[in-house]
Amino acid sequence: MASSVEEESLLDLNNEEESQFYHVTCNWVDITNEFFEAITGLELGELLHDELFGLFEAMSAIEMMDPKMDAGMLCNRGNNKPYTFTQAVDSGAIKLDNLTPSEIIGIIDSTYSCIVSWLEGHSLAQTVFTNLYLHQPGQILDKTLKTFCYAVYKIIEIIKDCINKASVFEEEDFQSVTYGYRLQQDITEQKTVSMLREVEEELHRKSRIKPVDDETEREYNDGLALYARIRFTKMFYQTLSLMGRKEQVQQNLADWQRLLSNCIDMIQVMIKTIHRGAKADEISNHPNVMGFDPMVNQRLLPPTFPRYTKIKPRIEALEYLEELLNRFKTVIKITGYSSFHAALDFFLEFSRQSPCILSRSMLQIVYLPTTNRVFGTQNFADVLRDAARNFIAPPSLMPKSTLLQNHQAKEYVDNFLSHCVSIFGSLLQLTGHNRARQRDKLAHLLEEFAALQDEAERVDGYLHTLSLKSDAPRSHLVCFGTWILYHTLRVMVLYLLSGFELELYSVHEYHYIFWYLYEFLYGWLVSAITRADSFLIEQDIHNDAHKGRGGKKSAKNKKKKSASRPYNAEILRYQAMQNICGGYYKALIGFCMDKKIPFPETQFDSERVRYEHRLLPFFSLPTPPPVPYHEFKDMTNNQMHKRNEKVASEMQYLAGCRHFHQARNMLERALSHYPPNSNTVNEINDLLKVSKTNFIVLKLLAGGHKKESKEPPVFDFSCHQHFPLIKLT
Repeated sequence: MASSVEEESLLDLNNEEESQFYHVTCNWVDITNEFFEAITGLELGELLHDELFGLFEAMSAIEMMDPKMDAGMLCNRGNNKPYTFTQAVDSGAIKLDNLTPSEIIGIIDSTYSCIVSWLEGHSLAQTVFTNLYLHQPGQILDKTLKTFCYAVYKIIEIIKDCINKASVFEEEDFQSVTYGYRLQQDITEQKTVSMLREVEEELHRKSRIKPVDDETEREYNDGLALYARIRFTKMFYQTLSLMGRKEQVQQNLADWQRLLSNCIDMIQVMIKTIHRGAKADEISNHPNVMGFDPMVNQRLLPPTFPRYTKIKPRIEALEYLEELLNRFKTVIKITGYSSFHAALDFFLEFSRQSPCILSRSMLQIVYLPTTNRVFGTQNFADVLRDAARNFIAPPSLMPKSTLLQNHQAKEYVDNFLSHCVSIFGSLLQLTGHNRARQRDKLAHLLEEFAALQDEAERVDGYLHTLSLKSDAPRSHLVCFGTWILYHTLRVMVLYLLSGFELELYSVHEYHYIFWYLYEFLYGWLVSAITRADSFLIEQDIHNDAHKGRGGKKSAKNKKKKSASRPYNAEILRYQAMQNICGGYYKALIGFCMDKKIPFPETQFDSERVRYEHRLLPFFSLPTPPPVPYHEFKDMTNNQMHKRNEKVASEMQYLAGCRHFHQARNMLERALSHYPPNSNTVNEINDLLKVSKTNFIVLKLLAGGHKKESKEPPVFDFSCHQHFPLIKLT
């Protein structure tokens, strides 16, 4: 009873408060005139700041009923088109049956345009789901269009899953929100492929009927074009499904190649027959064929500035898909790389081409270390073990090593490699992000490499102590440390060079960037590879000495193996790049001496701050030690002055000329070590062009050409994205 009385009293109190709430009257006051009078005291560009309404609130505010600010208002501005599938059907704006092949071709091509626009970072609501037929595919009576709509749902689903699984996208790359649309989870993959195959066979049977007049010939050609699109949709879906699986990579390799070849054949037919689609010649920022409404999902968007979405034209969308399929053919080549170092080079080269988010994700999925697919029975730690063994041949990793008979030594090595797994896995995954994000992630990765360097040094020291106690001691002081240092230096070089690619550096910053690459990074890199080269040769000699061969034969083999250096080509390439950077550094010093490089005003600039900002990620590394700004200034001043006398700028140009000449000779020698038409050969040819051109330019400058001109030189990155051609204006 007590509880019921309390409930009644609470209800009475709530009713009383509710009645008081509804009887509240608001006294609205029009302040428009006062507002305009108040702002007359503000100058143009001035803002009135209040503690409760600052700049942040002003930028975040939404002006109601303003089409630029309120996304919902765009739906109400004289647009009489139906906004839902049901309204469109009732008004006759769309047909559910008796569609002509031309109309279906137009819908299919426009839908692929929307899919491509979605892959470029726009939302599903503003791209794919502006197709009203996708809202209720079960109510479509036309079998071909209905089957295609179901297939689109499955294609979207598998693309979304693959990109989410690879996890190498940022908000500017891809939007996975489905805005409440169900991606037809109840329809299986087998059912989808079966439906597409049934429609494909039906269209193929119709294509066997030969035309007898112009009208039937037009219908016949439209039917062939529609057949190509359905066949492409089926094989494209099968390709995505097969490549997105977690197992049987090697077994599915032949099926991948067959499906991709057939898809490319069909997409070429689609491009040639694009004029068969309805309204194919009209130019618009959004599909203007039957069934598409750009404003249908406008109210589903968040209350922010609506992102302007321009749907790709059909021909560009189909060409985009053709490029995507060709990138898929490149992706599956990773299955032929068993070495981690070769696979890493493949990832880096693939990333330089700035591929789309889907192809980047597919490469991660096919080779992703955690799935153990490309590696077969090996796990990623074993792959890294083989990589370290092949790079520098540490005694502890060689067959029949006595070091690993020690339980603690084996535990040290296993723990070290397990720590390498996460860091090298992050390095592989990093290459899948867009180029701008990679630079940020490289800086964070250097912090992890700093910790790994310390651990590698401790492991090397412990194993070296054990090796000294063995019967056949071999140095182990810098084996794992050199391997980690090699990858650390490559990350550092990538970080600095990416600044040129992303156009982050001003011309007046080039000299200390190229100086750091020339004096330190490439020099350390060459030293690390040379050390690994010597260790490998030493290992070959050690193996020969324990095979018990005859004197002359053993000496002959020893001489032959010592003559062939395994890293000779790579050493030549990095030495050439070191000389190229040296050439730029000397040339830029000469330009500065001739006052041809414009610098910022001194009151707004500090070279020391800029220098330390550009090289900040390197200061966390123990090896190589960071180079402070004062050391850079001392070395640069020594270049410009010798024995208290100022060196002429022509001497700097001549020194740069010699660097480019040496780089050319080294690149020509390295060229013979690589197979023709490979990516490395193509890059060497680009670097040869850069070296030859800059050699001629600096030789002219060293001879006094345009000495009096104060026009700044032009640095043209069209030939190579990191090393520009120097042009005089």
